[in-house]
Amino acid sequence: MTDQVVGGGHRAPEAARGSTAADRPGTLPRQDGATRSALPGFAGRRHELKALRTDIRRAGLDTLTGRRGARSRVLLIAGRPGSGRTTLAEALLRETADEYPDGVLRAVLTGRDGAPVGLDRTARDLLAALGTDAPPGADEDELAEAVRTALADRRTVLLLDDAPGAEDVEPLIPDAPDCLVVVVSQGPLTGISDVRPCVLGGLDTAAAVEVLCHYAGPTRVTVDPRTAEAVAQESGGQPAALILAGAWLAARPKLSVADLRQALLAVPLPPDLPAGAHPLHRAFRLTYDALPQAAARILRLATLAPDGLVDPHTAAALGGCTVPAAATVLHDFVALGLLRPLSEDDGPAAPPADAAIGPRYRLPGCLVPLSRDLLREQERPADVQLARARMLERTVRLLQSCRAAAEPEGSPSRRKAGELPRSLRFGSRAAAAHWLRTRRGALLDAARMAVEDGQLDTLDRRLISALTRALLAHHGPERAAPDLYTLHALVLRVAERRPLPRERAAALLNLGDLDAGADRKEQALTRYRGALEAARSVKDPVATGRALESLGDTYGELGDWVRAADWYGRALELRLGRGERADAARLHARIGAAHGAAGRYEQALKDCRAAARAFRRLGDSAGQARAAEATAGVHEHAGELDAALRSRLEALDFARAANDTLLEVRLQLRIAEILDRLGDPAAARLHRAAGERRQREALD
Repeated sequence: MTDQVVGGGHRAPEAARGSTAADRPGTLPRQDGATRSALPGFAGRRHELKALRTDIRRAGLDTLTGRRGARSRVLLIAGRPGSGRTTLAEALLRETADEYPDGVLRAVLTGRDGAPVGLDRTARDLLAALGTDAPPGADEDELAEAVRTALADRRTVLLLDDAPGAEDVEPLIPDAPDCLVVVVSQGPLTGISDVRPCVLGGLDTAAAVEVLCHYAGPTRVTVDPRTAEAVAQESGGQPAALILAGAWLAARPKLSVADLRQALLAVPLPPDLPAGAHPLHRAFRLTYDALPQAAARILRLATLAPDGLVDPHTAAALGGCTVPAAATVLHDFVALGLLRPLSEDDGPAAPPADAAIGPRYRLPGCLVPLSRDLLREQERPADVQLARARMLERTVRLLQSCRAAAEPEGSPSRRKAGELPRSLRFGSRAAAAHWLRTRRGALLDAARMAVEDGQLDTLDRRLISALTRALLAHHGPERAAPDLYTLHALVLRVAERRPLPRERAAALLNLGDLDAGADRKEQALTRYRGALEAARSVKDPVATGRALESLGDTYGELGDWVRAADWYGRALELRLGRGERADAARLHARIGAAHGAAGRYEQALKDCRAAARAFRRLGDSAGQARAAEATAGVHEHAGELDAALRSRLEALDFARAANDTLLEVRLQLRIAEILDRLGDPAAARLHRAAGERRQREALD
């Protein structure tokens, strides 16, 4: 989680919405003043900022000549959560923006549950931001290497926020001296060489009063400067505590700074709370206790938000209220320093009037443990689970609407989506794609959350299915493959836990296909065997047949044609037993091709002829073409080029009868190659020209 932004000004809720608190019962207290300007730069960290700038330019410890080393410079900003460490990092990035024209990549390395996010997820998110995808199912080393390679030729800043330790940072450091890595962490990065930490303590009194004045307004601070200094000192100079205190006072124009101090000191403290945590605890509880009941519950439940991302839909589902009411509460939270707004400027702009796309927020990392403690204390487990189920159910409906937006106008999916409430509909395909892209990490985390819960009936599988369909509709199979691998692995977890053999077989088949596509053939074979076992246990002929053929395909790609023919033969037995003549004919041709590649020419020709007879009985000209093509392949393996030419010419006639242009082009070009080998270049040129002409016609 990221820390509270100190340098950004907040607008009073009523000024931002153009209405008054009296117009809406149960809203948060009104703040005095309208829009406040942002602090000039940020308060009290000029010395640290200068030191960081100097650190960028200094010669590395690993050089002897004064020239830069091979790796990127790593800067560490260390401090307690709430000390303004992320704000300092952002200020540094603003000042150095001209030196790094390729922009900034950001990643938060601690998840919503306080545990490390993991290198796998971080690397994939960074690669997605760079427009580069690693193969689906790639291991952590491969992903980290892909990140480093993608950054090698760039001048980019990599901001790694809330890093748990050096092991989460070191694999991501690129071998690119023109890049800069800025790490925000609570402790040192032991094990990473040449890192000089910038350790943050509390703000000095003058800077702390400046922060308080900015959020509470200058008048009351000016008339009582001594009390303001006392509040600043008692806060320990913690920016997060000062922001909460200042925003609380701003919402109460009739109170003074002395009233603020008295209210802070009156907040009870847990007996086991460390002294350094007292200021933030007091300021947070002072703000929280003043919230209306519905708003307070939304704040508690916000810690359940997937990937820590809160938007009006998430808040409405968690709190059991309408989306407009939730949007109002979240906007007010920003003014009170309880939420940090996130920019939407990370892709093509979505239509601003689209109701399904609302602003995004994060709960500051320093406030997450405090809010999570309130959740445990004040919410029953059954109520928490119900809130989580409501949130995930709304996510399913949004994903269904997102997928429908990619369908043609008038399709059943579009008509069904049109029946949804306006807040759940997307105005255009572009808006839906924008929502899917900007919520990608949160949607994947929602799927993990549903699976981890384990008690949400079929909600986990419906969510995964809806997300899979949306990704395929908007991204296509190739771009979506890395995320689909994650989702299929989650389905496998659900299927093995319950157990659900059919779902287990389907998940293993899908994972096997992705492994095979990523050239992990041995792993794919293991997946397919597991799928075959699961499918046979429930007598699922469809999954069984697919697993058998997939095993044959994979062994063929490995060059083990004997085993490939064996697995195809088992699949053939299944198809014949079920009377599936077309599939049986197709398998005869594949068995023939496998035998031919293995040097069993007599058996290969026998199977190819069987395939040709079966396709002829079915009246399938395209199938006859493929059978003749397989026969030609056998003759080529046997060195019988004349027979191979006759078979390919026969296949060409069948392809023309079937109007299969792609097959026709392939056969023409292959015939040309055989004619060249037979010493007839003139005929080869004719067939090659005919093939290229048909290819151009198909493209036109």
